[in-house]
Amino acid sequence: MKRLSVVNVLKTSIRHPKSPTRPRALYSNIWTLTSPQTTSLSPKRRDFYQAKCMPKAILQPQPIQSSQHRHASTGPETNALKRTALYDLHLQHGAKMVPFGGFSMPVQYSDLSVGDSHKWTREKASLFDVGHMVQHRLSGPAASLLLERVTPSSITALEDYHSTLSCLLHPGTGGIVDDMVISRLGPDTFYLVTNAACRDKDLTYLKEQIADLPNPEHVDWQILIDWGLVALQGPLSAPILQDALVGAEATDLEQREFDLQMLYFGQCKHFILNVPSSDCGPAPILVSRGGYTGEDGFEISIPPFMTQAFTEYLLKSAGPDKLRFAGLGARDSLRLEAGMCLYGHDLNDDTTPVEGGLSWIVHKDRRVGGGFHGDEVILRQLRPVKDGGTGPAKRRVGLIVEGAPAREGAQIVEGEDGEEIGTVTSGCPSPTLGKNIAMGYVKSGMHKAGTEVGVVVRGKRRKGLITKMPFVKSQYWKQAAGTAPG
Repeated sequence: MKRLSVVNVLKTSIRHPKSPTRPRALYSNIWTLTSPQTTSLSPKRRDFYQAKCMPKAILQPQPIQSSQHRHASTGPETNALKRTALYDLHLQHGAKMVPFGGFSMPVQYSDLSVGDSHKWTREKASLFDVGHMVQHRLSGPAASLLLERVTPSSITALEDYHSTLSCLLHPGTGGIVDDMVISRLGPDTFYLVTNAACRDKDLTYLKEQIADLPNPEHVDWQILIDWGLVALQGPLSAPILQDALVGAEATDLEQREFDLQMLYFGQCKHFILNVPSSDCGPAPILVSRGGYTGEDGFEISIPPFMTQAFTEYLLKSAGPDKLRFAGLGARDSLRLEAGMCLYGHDLNDDTTPVEGGLSWIVHKDRRVGGGFHGDEVILRQLRPVKDGGTGPAKRRVGLIVEGAPAREGAQIVEGEDGEEIGTVTSGCPSPTLGKNIAMGYVKSGMHKAGTEVGVVVRGKRRKGLITKMPFVKSQYWKQAAGTAPG
């Protein structure tokens, strides 16, 4: 198959159907990168490519106006569980499917138990389907203004093809609407990933926030309908993906081969590739270095028409001795060992980033100038009482619990009289440590590492120890003093 000329790809333009008077713009983004309208393809190949590989929703992305939402399904809303593009592939691999975030998702597979899958990820590499999460594209002259208003992140300081964890914030209270990852793809172009379970709430929130801008027409907000998203996690992730990119003849946007050793944690990059033995390509994927397990790894955004082909190719090229599917069960214990939050459990609308142990996402310049929702509350919480602040009333902490594992809702108590000081929000046995670990909130003053507490499990008080997180050292590939991981 012929390789697309990147020059021609970047010159390809898309007219927005809802804006007939809008000039044809040159978009160097994932929409135009997937368009087959390029002189590099023969008319016959282009017609085939468009008919078989390019759903209409991809060729004609529509901005979300203040009066409409875009949903994962183009049909009417129902109570039926949605399916990701990999649903059939999961069943072929012996997946046990469960409801999660409005989707039917794999919790585990027939080849490994949840505990064994967890260990496999720590020792080799696992592939997680996270296509249920909501992928957004935000662009336009007011995109940065919007993100600076609704998050505490320093958007102006975020470099191109760099990412940051952030939170959408409620006005006034500073409570967390949802946590998300923001990636800058260009001066006025951003890629966002938010949680599936918060989909309706997030879409309503963003619609209202855009409408409240001085010039809402200066923001173009699109949902990447049915795009795939997979997370490749574990110590073998980098060589597996590198080999797969080489086999797929992948290049960056400058038509250069790229060494993943140079892509660090918190960075992302577009690649143009052909999936071997597939008619769907060449096309772009967005590779972001990071993940939800504490291991080195990548999250890969894939166009709908090639999600299954690329995933099958990745599994086949690595082989079952190195890479296997993993489900929600292993994902939950891995993220808990890594000290990462699950929205709706460890974070919610009534918790601020400071209380949630996420003060670090409030960047330095925002602590001085504010200008984001809930800034008065959050900035007061960041200042100690002795300096005129309030400090947070509660704090998220890690716990090691003796005896039976503590689950969500278990009381955390102090002393022999059992005065309640907090609540467990997540807990499980740690396959890596061989101990029961948990996460929860305690009142300020009881949050210091080494503090002994009680945790009520099945009506019995168990010994608990406040512990620093992560429970297991992270293995992110970082550019720190020339060494990685670190």
